[in-house]
Amino acid sequence: MKYICTVISVADVNAARKFYENLFGLEVFQDYGKNVAFTCGLALQQDFDWLVGMSKERIVEKPNNAEIVFEEQDFDGFLNKLKTYPEIEYLGEVIEHSWGQRVIRFYDLDGHIIEVGEDMKMVIKRFLSSGMTMEEVSARMDVSIEDMTRLLNS
Repeated sequence: MKYICTVISVADVNAARKFYENLFGLEVFQDYGKNVAFTCGLALQQDFDWLVGMSKERIVEKPNNAEIVFEEQDFDGFLNKLKTYPEIEYLGEVIEHSWGQRVIRFYDLDGHIIEVGEDMKMVIKRFLSSGMTMEEVSARMDVSIEDMTRLLNS
């Protein structure tokens, strides 16, 4: 068994493709017209009802029961880039989780929840550059020093 991808329903595959390519820098792996697959394992499907054999009425917009997650090394730079998309509906402001990772959540063009978080390696580096020791960072993030070291060296 091998995991292949996640397919999401989109109203306009060309608009969705442009959104994911421009905002997230995703690269197209395959383009079949109404289906576009990116190298990361995300695929867009126009006419999702046809694909899965359901009526259009059964395809729910904004189900709020899953999210597509990205991590970004330049989190503040991404937030600035996000401001150039005035049509985006946010689920709230930037939050910082108890482990120190900053995240923002918003809807894509078709109502799918997107989470963009600060790259975890960058969280560790941010804490270390603030003067915290590895032990203090380990306690703050609730992650072993061994796991943090492995991440920093990856």
